[in-house]
Amino acid sequence: MNRPQLILDVAGVIATNLSPGFWEEAAAMAGSTTYRQLKDSFSREIRESFWTGGITIEQFRDWLAGHGPDLSMERLSALAMRYLQPLPALGRIATWSRDADIHLLSNHREEWLSGLLTPVKEQVKSLTISSRAGYCKPDPRIYQLVCEQLDDGGGPSIYVDDQEKNLIPAKALGWHTVIADPEGCWMEEVSQLLKQLR
Repeated sequence: MNRPQLILDVAGVIATNLSPGFWEEAAAMAGSTTYRQLKDSFSREIRESFWTGGITIEQFRDWLAGHGPDLSMERLSALAMRYLQPLPALGRIATWSRDADIHLLSNHREEWLSGLLTPVKEQVKSLTISSRAGYCKPDPRIYQLVCEQLDDGGGPSIYVDDQEKNLIPAKALGWHTVIADPEGCWMEEVSQLLKQLR
């Protein structure tokens, strides 16, 4: 049976994004920098290294301390978890997994996602996280890693992301793409697609 392959981003799709809350609170702790200054410095200096696993969480903590917020590892983890909360789509994975193989593809840290994803671990066929993969979306190489996890005899691939730029490499692979709108209307679109493909 050619089961569809449903590939979901994590942040902004099945869980909340860290931005802007994480950065606003970190900047407020610093007292000497603004949210925009801290986020811009992160993007310029270590964004790619952090999300691709080139630096550790401890090194990220040290980088933050150099910009003001001197957090213990426990407080840093608690801050990240405060802004990484489940969205309604996380609860739909069990239902969708009846009709499709579920794959997750995320620019994130494995350390921060593990607890959040525990409830759906049994329904997820593969998990590709940038901190382990060594590549960030929209780098086509991370999508290739997902392709290696897809069922060779599987049906069409559907990819959901909340950022248009991340859909471009997916379209190049022939995947059907769905933009995750903040209101969550995309979930019904995915459910309808899966019904049509049954």
